[in-house]
Amino acid sequence: MLSNLLLLIALSPAQDHILESNVAIPMRDGTALATDLYFPAANGEKKPGKFPVILSRTPYNKANSEGRMYAAKGYVFINQDTRGRYASEGRWDFLNIDVNDGYDTAAWIVKQPWSSGKIGTIGTSYVGGTQHAIALSNAPGLAAVIPVDAVANAGYFGMRNSGAFELRFFNWIFTIGAPKGSAAVRDPGSKAALEELAANTRQYLLNLPLRKGTTPLKLAPEYEDWLIQAMTRSDNDAYWKQPGFNVVDQVANYKDVPAYIVGGWYDSWGRSTTMTFEALRNTKKSAVQLIMGPWIHGQQTRHAHGQVDFGEAAALKPEWRLRWYDRWLKNEPNGAENDAPVRIFVMGTGPGTKNSAGQLQHGGQWRDEREWPLARTKQTPYYIHSNGTLTPEPAGLNETPTSYTFDPNNPIPTIGGNISSGDGILLQGAWDQKCGKHVWNCTDQLPLSARRDILVFQTPPLEKDTEITGPIDVKLHVSSDSTDTDFTAKLIDVYPPSKDYPAGFDLNIADGIQRARYRDSLEHASLMEPNKIYEITVRMYPTSNVFKKGHRIRVDLSSSNFPRFDINPNTGEPLARHRRTRVATNTIHHDQQHQSHILLPVIP
Repeated sequence: MLSNLLLLIALSPAQDHILESNVAIPMRDGTALATDLYFPAANGEKKPGKFPVILSRTPYNKANSEGRMYAAKGYVFINQDTRGRYASEGRWDFLNIDVNDGYDTAAWIVKQPWSSGKIGTIGTSYVGGTQHAIALSNAPGLAAVIPVDAVANAGYFGMRNSGAFELRFFNWIFTIGAPKGSAAVRDPGSKAALEELAANTRQYLLNLPLRKGTTPLKLAPEYEDWLIQAMTRSDNDAYWKQPGFNVVDQVANYKDVPAYIVGGWYDSWGRSTTMTFEALRNTKKSAVQLIMGPWIHGQQTRHAHGQVDFGEAAALKPEWRLRWYDRWLKNEPNGAENDAPVRIFVMGTGPGTKNSAGQLQHGGQWRDEREWPLARTKQTPYYIHSNGTLTPEPAGLNETPTSYTFDPNNPIPTIGGNISSGDGILLQGAWDQKCGKHVWNCTDQLPLSARRDILVFQTPPLEKDTEITGPIDVKLHVSSDSTDTDFTAKLIDVYPPSKDYPAGFDLNIADGIQRARYRDSLEHASLMEPNKIYEITVRMYPTSNVFKKGHRIRVDLSSSNFPRFDINPNTGEPLARHRRTRVATNTIHHDQQHQSHILLPVIP
């Protein structure tokens, strides 16, 4: 029971809180989880009475927290290392155990003499996932949640993505999970080997698939086992639909408490976040609110992301959560429940010039809405044509298909997008779609649009501003000479040439992928018949962007986006177990019988 740890009590210089560190909270199986408790204090002594609790359950080291601030505001703040991480006992297992551990932690809290019996949860990403887990456990005392950029619905998007695997989780295991905070790093030799593993992540990515026992990751076997399972378990089966990874299929078990759902247009969980909101909004009586900003993962207090500045209004103030907790944990009548159920940041209304930091001023503004997706949306197809245009007019009778070769050994580099846990391998957010030394797996300085294996379709310069807000689907008629391959799509806001940008600026707005063997069902794979035409849907993440007058709307189609997604070997072998690769000839059909198009959610 954490026998090697001592209970520490510390006072801040202002003496407005007392910290009790490494309290051992027992779980139902006897495992002890190390927990820090921040109590409100005055003159160096705990304040008497009962207090509401704000709970964070984190794999990222409980020593880093906002506890002091919340204790000063009259809350007991609790930060706990999740099972098998840092100071907590037990074996790590990504979110699978956090339903029970979250429940047991809440049950311990409500029995304490200092507890008011009301618990709110806090946290981002993985820590947002532990919030969903505790809500799905129907934990006692749980009264409000604020999951931010949270792990959810991982078999659909965010981890598995329409059959593909998001390699940022390979990066997470290699650079964070195993070498930082795992039980393995308590041995100096293992720690050094895992740190060397992390330093060589790029080289390991170029030599996928990962095979058990063949790399130093074997020194952290629970992390190796999880990663191999996540990469090979490609069906969206019961594993991905269990409470730890899923809200939409488990929503009936989600505790009916006020939920403030937060995400970003460039966050890695953007579509999973809006799916969660829709599921809760449609089934729960408590207040459920959504806010979506122009942010990358976990960066709600910043207004510039990647090469783009969205304006100072885009940033939230650091204390933005407090109003929600005060309303539901302290019963303060601040009217939080009367706020608009949906608040979105509409990007793209800025001047388009370069700021002093060298960033594109894309701009934007906040807007309140009543629902998501927006009821007034006009779903508008824009059809692709053999001459490279993208128009509202359907393809003609005599248009010929467009074919290209997809070489798994020469994948298209990822430049920005919906990224997290990508440090060292991925750029986050909004970027000009142009190669250069800033992209580690680029081999030239050319725009991506110059590649032979990217099909570019774009509108003429727009005659008026056009707002696109909502999830985006690309409907394609495809064929391949392989039994399996991928099809990717990317939506681009094409800036015209200007004084600040003489070559223009190709701004990535959204992207998506579809692994062909999962074209009909995410639950069951079905290989293709070579050269047979199939209809598929590439589902992009949601966005909100004004394509200004004079800009072009562009769609880039291809078959890779690496290392955002793992590379399809085109062989039809079991995924992440292949030994071979082959070059595929892939074809997009766009004629009168095969109307390939992007379905844009236009806001009139």
